[in-house]
Amino acid sequence: MDNIDKRKRLDEAPFSYRVTKNNKVFIEYNKKQVKILSGKDAERCLEKIKQAEDEKAVQLLLAKLTGNFKRGNERSEQKE
Repeated sequence: MDNIDKRKRLDEAPFSYRVTKNNKVFIEYNKKQVKILSGKDAERCLEKIKQAEDEKAVQLLLAKLTGNFKRGNERSEQKE
């Protein structure tokens, strides 16, 4: 896992998810919705989350599901 998250960004837990009554999975990055999964994709995602070893593994799974979050150009929230 250390080779995958060299900059330790997943330690901050930027990803979150929520599941609706009809089993849609909403994935958020820094509290902004970035992806919606439904049907078989949502079922597979929830199964993988259940099998995850720890919170960092869940964060990595959500990062992979969202796609283009590995180039280092993700903007962090600017706090004033």
